[in-house]
Amino acid sequence: MKTVTFSLALAALSVLVAADNGHSDTRRSRLPATKRCTGTIASLDDVAAAQRCATINIEPFTVPAGKTFELDLVDNAVVNVLGDIKFGTKQWEGPLVQVSGKNVQFNGNGHKWDGQGSYYWDGKGANGGKTKPKFFKVKFSGTMDSVYLLNQPVQGFSVSNPSKLVMSNIVVDVKAGASLGHNTDAFDISSAKDLTIDGATVTNQDDCVAINDGTGITIQNSVCTGGHGISVGSIKTGKHVSNVVIKNNKIIDNDNGLRIKTYVGATAASVSNVQYIGNTVTNAKKYGVVIEQDYTNDGATGKATNGVPINGVYFTGSTNNVSVGSKAQRVYVLCASGSCSNFDFTALKTSGGSAGSIKGAAVKGYSL
Repeated sequence: MKTVTFSLALAALSVLVAADNGHSDTRRSRLPATKRCTGTIASLDDVAAAQRCATINIEPFTVPAGKTFELDLVDNAVVNVLGDIKFGTKQWEGPLVQVSGKNVQFNGNGHKWDGQGSYYWDGKGANGGKTKPKFFKVKFSGTMDSVYLLNQPVQGFSVSNPSKLVMSNIVVDVKAGASLGHNTDAFDISSAKDLTIDGATVTNQDDCVAINDGTGITIQNSVCTGGHGISVGSIKTGKHVSNVVIKNNKIIDNDNGLRIKTYVGATAASVSNVQYIGNTVTNAKKYGVVIEQDYTNDGATGKATNGVPINGVYFTGSTNNVSVGSKAQRVYVLCASGSCSNFDFTALKTSGGSAGSIKGAAVKGYSL
């Protein structure tokens, strides 16, 4: 049943007329908010009418298998999540959720979005086995607060915000996937502009954050446990990452701590002005800090290529404390000739494991 509450009878009539004229599809052109309109969603059937409203309340319900919960919101919409959302299971590519809009206020209120990942996990992630849906596409500007993703099948948030977005107090919980979860990145960032992720709590089996394309990106005050660390990249052909601040994060029991990776053979791409401030890496299993220009999805090749210049990597301000496990390397840098410049590691302190190596780059303020 469609449940939409309006303060004015005329507003109610206007929504009904719009629905009768064939505008119930969630992929409609953006419409202005109905004056003083509150929509309630308790099933996918409610979405078309409710998303025309300035305020949307989402009640607990189960999204049918193979369906996307898609919201194409009016400008300045306020979304309130009032209960847990569960997703039926089916092999498909997803996404399970997609939200678009401008200057949206998305209040998750700590309620769980349950992707039921145990149905999909087979140790292969996106590389084979069952077809697994991506979880939550974020395509809006504004704010997102206190959203809790539970047991995603593969990647969690895919973020491509069109303008300023602050994501605060986000939880990505894939603890149950410790043995069979794979490619469970928490935040995959592409085509992002002016993005801040603040106070996230992540337990997963892949990158806590992967910044693949975008500018003006800040990752701060977050805790990443059990995955592959905070990464810039992997950078592929045509992708550019610039003006990144990674600050005051705790990275615990990850394969890597802080990482920049560019794809072998990539061209017309770049990384510039990446700052690390006051981060703490504890018990990194492979590398504490790793910058490599030899990345592939099948692993590093050991032969760096120079099509993605990296200019400006700064460990600055408050000290970055990086400790690694007994079999790990503290710092590993592999750059192609002439493609890495302006590396300043003055505010980097490392301990544990072995020293590692620095090849193809001049590094200021740090020695092995």
